[in-house]
Amino acid sequence: MSSSTSPPPSVEEALLKLLAGLEPNQADGTGKSGDQDSEFGQQLAGPRLGIGLDSCVIPLRHGGLSLVQTTDFFYPLVEDPYMMGRIACANVLSDLYAMGITECDNMLMLLSVSQKMNEKDREKVMPLMIRGFRDAAEEGGTSVTGGQTVINPWIIVGGVASVVCQPNEFIMPDGAVPGDVLVLTKPLGTQVAVNAHQWLDQPERWNKIKLVVTREEVKEAYQEAMFSMATLNRTAAGLMHKFQAHAATDVTGFGLLGHANNLAMQQRSDVAFVIHNLPIIAKMTAISKAHGNAFRLLQGLSAETSGGLLVCLPREQAAKFCAEMKNHTSGAQGASGGAWIIGIVEKGDRRARIIEKPRIIEVPPRGSLAARQDNSATGPELSSNLS
Repeated sequence: MSSSTSPPPSVEEALLKLLAGLEPNQADGTGKSGDQDSEFGQQLAGPRLGIGLDSCVIPLRHGGLSLVQTTDFFYPLVEDPYMMGRIACANVLSDLYAMGITECDNMLMLLSVSQKMNEKDREKVMPLMIRGFRDAAEEGGTSVTGGQTVINPWIIVGGVASVVCQPNEFIMPDGAVPGDVLVLTKPLGTQVAVNAHQWLDQPERWNKIKLVVTREEVKEAYQEAMFSMATLNRTAAGLMHKFQAHAATDVTGFGLLGHANNLAMQQRSDVAFVIHNLPIIAKMTAISKAHGNAFRLLQGLSAETSGGLLVCLPREQAAKFCAEMKNHTSGAQGASGGAWIIGIVEKGDRRARIIEKPRIIEVPPRGSLAARQDNSATGPELSSNLS
């Protein structure tokens, strides 16, 4: 099935148009919402991002500085509360990293404690989740100085990340040009891996996929997904500057195609993103197909959590970026140890699409024999189908 048909507009897109003083049906389809002509836009000197992409960029009154800020939260999706805390923190910080920002001045943690948990479970689970969040923040060179905790029917975890930047410290996500190459820094398939792991104890669902995957392979994929989601995108953010990235976003809840579309709509030039390759955690493609394509993984619409950065790079820099990513993460053999060239930027209508039959790159879980062999392979090259 071709993925050239774009998903419906996101809530963020609709809000962006409303904030720009437009009715939702007045969009011109170019992704240029007209907010530069709004009264608010005219009052601000310098760059600004509104609702619809990863972070807000607010010029400050003093010294040509800007406040870059983001917030995010979600429900737990892995069984380990410590790892869940790390994943939540990595997910928040990724919005800064998507703009090439490597430093964060401050973080707040948002935590909702379920009223359905007994006191013993709360006292065991919540401190682990908080510790995981704090440890990931420290790994990112920042600290958690406060936040908010509430009682709620469900556990919710997330946070706020803030940094004050000079203009050369961030990369506005609007500079892609025809000829650029698209690079992805983490594999897809985390949603499939997490769900497949839950199905190990659900015979009705496990019976649908047991012919294409073993229990051990599901457990390996789940571990890979968990560690991948907990990995910070900080290295990629730093390399965006070194290799002159033109734009980037992080891949999360809207899936690869949804976020690629959002990014394409923000570009100053008339460009389109064409995705040829899909790096996916090993066996997740087979599981998705066996389960009736419910995740729409190959269509780029399967939700990811704390996914990789989708980066637009000059063609001559893309392979170097991927090679250096691999060198920086060579100690972690497996999915998180590298980056993949997945597509091109061409002249177009500020939309993204996946070709009808994309190449599937099976990414083996870390520690496996296949992962060790892949880790010793030569660096990435631009494949002929991206020419």
